[in-house]
Amino acid sequence: MSQIKDPHHNLSQALEQLKNQALESFQNSTQRQELYDQKVRFLGKQGLLTDFMKKLSGVPKEERPKWGQLLNQIKVQLESRHAEVETKLQKKELDQKIQSEKIDVTLPSAGEPLGTSHPVTLVTREFFQIMSRLGYSLNMGPCIESDHYNFQALNIPQHHPARDMQDTFFVDDNLVLRTHTSPVWSRYLESNKPPFRILGTGPVFRCDSDISHLPHFHQFEAALVDRKVSMSDLKGTISFVVREFFGQGLQTRFRPSFFPFTEPSAEVDCTCPICHGKGCSLCKQSGWIEIGGCGLIHPNVFSEAKVSSEEWQGFAFGFGIERMAIIKYGIPDIRLFPENDLRFLTQFGA
Repeated sequence: MSQIKDPHHNLSQALEQLKNQALESFQNSTQRQELYDQKVRFLGKQGLLTDFMKKLSGVPKEERPKWGQLLNQIKVQLESRHAEVETKLQKKELDQKIQSEKIDVTLPSAGEPLGTSHPVTLVTREFFQIMSRLGYSLNMGPCIESDHYNFQALNIPQHHPARDMQDTFFVDDNLVLRTHTSPVWSRYLESNKPPFRILGTGPVFRCDSDISHLPHFHQFEAALVDRKVSMSDLKGTISFVVREFFGQGLQTRFRPSFFPFTEPSAEVDCTCPICHGKGCSLCKQSGWIEIGGCGLIHPNVFSEAKVSSEEWQGFAFGFGIERMAIIKYGIPDIRLFPENDLRFLTQFGA
């Protein structure tokens, strides 16, 4: 009696052969790219397993679910084996990379570029060197200042309109982030007997931020208290400082202004150090550039510190350090200062 063969025997045998071939190809892959190529070959949209699925169109309709289930099981099995092999190859490649990139920490360094001083530091040092030759000593006050020293002691009482000139960061009802360096000399005047010459410097804070203003910037402010101090003493001192800082041959001019703690008060301009008065983009073609404010110390400031304004007089003047650096070095944007970009900072090396 002859044996009846299964009509789907060849199909089942071909499917088993395809599965074994795929498993073997995955297992024998030595590189992730090679494994990926084998995955595309067997499991891709145009892969061999997809081609096999198309052959089910010739299978009777009632048997198709059985074959579909079998194909799905084989597909899951192949995907699982692929994931296992891929994980092993990833680990192998990582181990090889770690081994090849191993560093001998006992070897001498290739060397890193030395840091350079920030332009704010350079300008501060230069101003101090200039002022120390005139007998000024450096004093540093607190950045968190009392309302008294930041305003009251400088002839700016509560509800005074001048308080609106400065957008202040308030810590509480009595403390502020100092809006200027003038409190340095107002404190000194209260606790030290004249005559004296001091220079205050450091960070100050105001609610202001754009291409020419920062909420956190730096000032230096000089104050002199002595007998028979006049406006001519102030003008001569500022003219000397400007020439020493920007170069000889520059002129200064003084325009009337208002500051609550000085009377008379003035804004200080100097010949543009870039174009030397010919007109350029920095000075807006005027030939002059504003650099700071100044004036004779107001009698009310002496009274607040319990110092006789009949016996003693004084002057004060201050400049923004970032602004002076911008003018001297031709820096286009004040917002470059706090960014600490080495491409910017290394330009100010020795």
